[in-house]
Amino acid sequence: MKIIHCADLHLDSRLTTHLTPQLARQRKTELLRNFKRLVDYAQNKRVAALIIAGDLFDTPIISATARNLVLDEIQSHSQIKFYYLPGNHETDSFLEAVDHLPDNLLTFGTKWQSYELANLNNWRIMVSGLNINDPQFQPPLTTPKLETADFNLVVLHGQISQYQNRNLADNIALNQLANQAIDYLALGHLHQYQSGSLPPRGKYCYAGCLEGRGFDELGEHGFVELTINEQTHQWQSEFVPFAQRRLFEIGVDITNCQTTMAVEKQIQQQLQSSSCSARDLLKIVLTGSISETSEHSLLQLQQDLQADYYFVKVVDQSKIAVDYHQYLNDISLKGEFVRLLQQDQTLDEQQRAQIIHCGLRALNGEELEECD
Repeated sequence: MKIIHCADLHLDSRLTTHLTPQLARQRKTELLRNFKRLVDYAQNKRVAALIIAGDLFDTPIISATARNLVLDEIQSHSQIKFYYLPGNHETDSFLEAVDHLPDNLLTFGTKWQSYELANLNNWRIMVSGLNINDPQFQPPLTTPKLETADFNLVVLHGQISQYQNRNLADNIALNQLANQAIDYLALGHLHQYQSGSLPPRGKYCYAGCLEGRGFDELGEHGFVELTINEQTHQWQSEFVPFAQRRLFEIGVDITNCQTTMAVEKQIQQQLQSSSCSARDLLKIVLTGSISETSEHSLLQLQQDLQADYYFVKVVDQSKIAVDYHQYLNDISLKGEFVRLLQQDQTLDEQQRAQIIHCGLRALNGEELEECD
């Protein structure tokens, strides 16, 4: 028997932080299509149940398109049981907008709810869950009543800690869930995959988000697939990468680069050693030390790189190092300008260097698009 554990799909997310309106609309559609891809995968793998451990949607207000797509997928795959736990980004608006829930859509409320997924020769597979993000839920988190003879899968959405934190409503204290006959604790809320042991016989696991949405969600994203041997009662879990696009943050040292083309060459060399592809989103972070006479246009770099990747953002964190000695006896306007700034004690060195960098470019008649 196979079970999928996913979480934090955040359907209907606006995605406008980094992307253009056109790309944001496209990515929003891709997130919806990813849910369909997930259900198709479950059908092809003959998965018995799909656990959604919170934040299926990004906001309490859900578009009709997103709601109908999810419902249509659930209804058209009646052989799969869908266990849905609302997360902290959601309310019951999705469920309340439906006159009649599909028979294969099972939900959790503010009291522990348990469902029997299978009964195999008096060995049951049970799925239990509790919505601790509902305003009606009153902490602390209690423990579910579970039978030790069963395989017990428990679903929660919140932040784990070793001990109870009464200041956090969504706190999940692992010490309270230990020794409670939990075999697999399916968690949502954190957007990166992670797992650990839950004594005496189980493990806890965050599936992470299905698709990264910003550069704070780097790395592989996907879901967890559990495989249970119905004869031996042995089981295992595996993380399955599933994102349509990945997000990368790549640092590039541009020390001694004097021109935009030299910087782009450094970037391309760094990209060649990475695993990113044309479908991915990149954040290029320029680092290192450059001279006051160097130039590199972020706009030009982004436009050149954009042709090869879905989305590229270039961030300049390089430092400017001014060689004051070469201007010591320079009788030109440039020399006077640099010496004047060198004597200004109201500026720190990076402020002084940035002003000198922009000033020298202005004296050369250059546009100052990068000098803010």
